[in-house]
Amino acid sequence: MTEAVRFWAVIPAAGTGTRMLVDLPKQYLTLNGRHIIEYSLDIFCAHPAIAGVVVAIAAGDKLWPEMPCSRNPKITIAAGGAVRCQSVLNCLHALSALADAEDWVLVHDAARPCIRGEDIDQLITELRDHPVGGLLALPVRDTMKRADLDEGDGRHVRETVNRQGLWHALTPQMFRLGGLRRALEQAIVQGQLVTDESQAMELAGHRPKLVEGRAENIKITRPSDLRLAELYLL
Repeated sequence: MTEAVRFWAVIPAAGTGTRMLVDLPKQYLTLNGRHIIEYSLDIFCAHPAIAGVVVAIAAGDKLWPEMPCSRNPKITIAAGGAVRCQSVLNCLHALSALADAEDWVLVHDAARPCIRGEDIDQLITELRDHPVGGLLALPVRDTMKRADLDEGDGRHVRETVNRQGLWHALTPQMFRLGGLRRALEQAIVQGQLVTDESQAMELAGHRPKLVEGRAENIKITRPSDLRLAELYLL
């Protein structure tokens, strides 16, 4: 790797957030008077190592132009896809006009507002010389149960899963632009709508590195997550 290699951020922000039980896409909900997406974007835009940020926005999104961060010169817009992996791939295609295939890309959930600059520093430090890349993650601490999805409402235990070696995947997830683009293209062609970038790289035969992150780096998925995030962001 040479000094010319740069670091970029990709933020898929085209989701609807149906589990939040609100009409507003969850990235536009507010925490302590600011929109969730503002927290997520501001960290990357302000970070000195990040050369630029590409955000996937859904067609017809009327809220994005109202965000102060939408006018940040460091941000480029890409079309949102029907699912996350398609949005990320659209961002990578847009980024290909600005970046080299060997540049690193940090993909982060728009609904993870508690990301810190130290998280980005840690990921870059641990992965910049890695042959594949990796992701922030947390070792599973709780006893894990697998539900029987074939029975009733799927709320009955089928088995207890051995938690040894299990990790909760977080974001950012950091991979080289060219390699991640190829992995996502291949996964989508094969009908594999992967739920994170590491899964795409795994399907392509790679072994991403797990970098232990912070428990505060939560994803806003349910209404109760808002209250917890507000405490972390005070």
